[in-house]
Order: sequence, then C-alpha cells, then structure tokens
Amino acid sequence: MTPPTPDDVLRAHRLIAPHIVRTPTLRSPVLDEATGAQVFVKAEPLQRTGSFKLRGATNALLNLPEAVRAHGVVAYSSGNHGQAVACAAAALGMTATIVMPGDAPAIKRVATARWGARIVDYDRRTDDRAAIAQAIAAKTGATLIPPFEHPDVIAGQGTLALELVADAEAAGMALDLVLVCTGGGGLTAGCALALEAVSSRTRLIGVEPEGWDDTARSLRAGSIVANDGTGSPLCDALMAMAPGDLTFSINRRRLAGMVAVDEPAILRAIGFAVGQLKLIVEPGGSVALAAALTGAVPLAGLRVGVVLSGGNIDPAVLVRALKIA
Repeated sequence: MTPPTPDDVLRAHRLIAPHIVRTPTLRSPVLDEATGAQVFVKAEPLQRTGSFKLRGATNALLNLPEAVRAHGVVAYSSGNHGQAVACAAAALGMTATIVMPGDAPAIKRVATARWGARIVDYDRRTDDRAAIAQAIAAKTGATLIPPFEHPDVIAGQGTLALELVADAEAAGMALDLVLVCTGGGGLTAGCALALEAVSSRTRLIGVEPEGWDDTARSLRAGSIVANDGTGSPLCDALMAMAPGDLTFSINRRRLAGMVAVDEPAILRAIGFAVGQLKLIVEPGGSVALAAALTGAVPLAGLRVGVVLSGGNIDPAVLVRALKIA
C-alpha cells in the first residue's frame, strides 16, 4: 500500500466532516498549573462510538466504490476500531463482521453488536486475528479494514490534529508540542501528517503504556520490534503487538520522541480527567494525559496539545481509578 500524504489528511477531513462529531478542545486552569504549560485537550471520548477510531473507519469506507461496499466489510479489533467500523458500515447500509478477542471489555462488545455487526471471537494469546479476518474476507468477498495499517484509516485519524491546531489558533496560539496516544501507530502517523500540513513547527511525541512500547523500541532499533505480549492488559486499546510497516515508515521520520507511562500514572490520569475535565477516559485514551501530568515530557512554558483518544472504559477499571485519584 502507498503511504498517505498530508494532502490525504486534508481530503479526509472534508470527506468525513458530515459523518462525525467535531469534538471540542478543552482548557483547564488546574491542568495548566499542574504542567506549567498552556494545554489544549482534544476530547475524543465525545466522538460517536466514544473514540477517534470513527474518523479512520469512516474515511476508509467512504473511499470504497459502491460495488465493493455491497459485499460488506470485516475488521479485527479489541473494541474501538470494531465499534467504529460497525457504526460507519451501519450509516452506509453495509454489513460488518468484527473479529474481537473473547476477553475484550464487555462495554466494547455490547456497543459493537448494537451497531448490527456480527462478532467473531478469537483468543488473543493463541489465535492470529488478522488471519481469521482475512479468511472471512476471502470467503465472503468483504473488504478487510485493518485497525491502523491502511492509508485511508491513517489519513482519517489525523483529522483530529487538524481540529486541535485550528482550535489553538482560534485562541491566538500556535502549538509547540502535541502528545498523542500510540498503539499500532495509526493515530500517531495521521497526526504527524496533519501537523506537516498545517503546523510544521509543532513537535509530536507519542506515548505508550509500559510493556507495550513497541514503537519506542522500534525507533531505537531502526526497524520494527514486536512486544512480547507480557505487559499489563490495562490499556487494551493499545495492545498492538508491533507497529505496521506503513505507520512505522511515517512515524520514524516525523516523531520528535516517544515516552512510556506506568499503570499508576494512567489510573491517576483517568481520575484527573473525571475530576477536572468532567470526562470519562479509558486507560489507552489517557496515556498522553498521564505523560503530561507526570512530567515525562518537560512542558513548562509551552503550548501543548494533549489527545484523549477514547472513553470506552470498563466500569470496574473506572472505579479502581477513582479510588486512587
């Protein structure tokens, strides 16, 4: 596949605008004081389906020819991408099959089914989810929409960074830095392309959970390095085993750095989001905020964008986070 370009992100934004929510960018004096920065928070938990994933899924499906749409789509996902593909497919009158791990949070499984998708279970410890999805696509003629390794998906995800930059500019500021949650790297790559298009001086730093820092280790090695799968399952949305070839080819050239945050910092960030931003954020969606709050990246004196990428949290995890906040 050909990697997407900055122009592809601009085109995606125009294409998907009627189909998604233009989520707000929030400010918090408490967050500014805690970081010493002027912080702009992109609130993707308020997106339809509760995460940024609807952007990429919608862009990918809208770019399919009508004749191809008739055969439906198939995706593999721990939850957020599956919900997004199911939602986008329903809006376009398409069928969707989602290959999901049996241990995915119940909230994500229920939401995916609510959009009318057929769910096929797999065991994330022993099964190859991509192979299962590819077999379904081959049998049914459906189009496979992977969670991050797809140019239209990457371009669609980057549209949130266009909005973030625009909102900061509307407040009279140019962003020095953006912190973004990183799993397989699709959102990160899309944001990198968006910043190249509209704010090239803005640095981009990816944030991963400890134990799932495949992008950071790949960047250090100069080639793709996989996780060993033994990290905490708390951030289920960021448990990609390795970056994709497309995402890594973009991120290795454009990222200013990577940091990792630990489980206690992630849980405290969830509690902060509830208490100060009045937002419910899932663990994988809160790692960028965790990096800001812990000082993993020096922010003092800077104008900073922080992406909260999703809000589909298991209720028990939310209670756990609130207890330690």
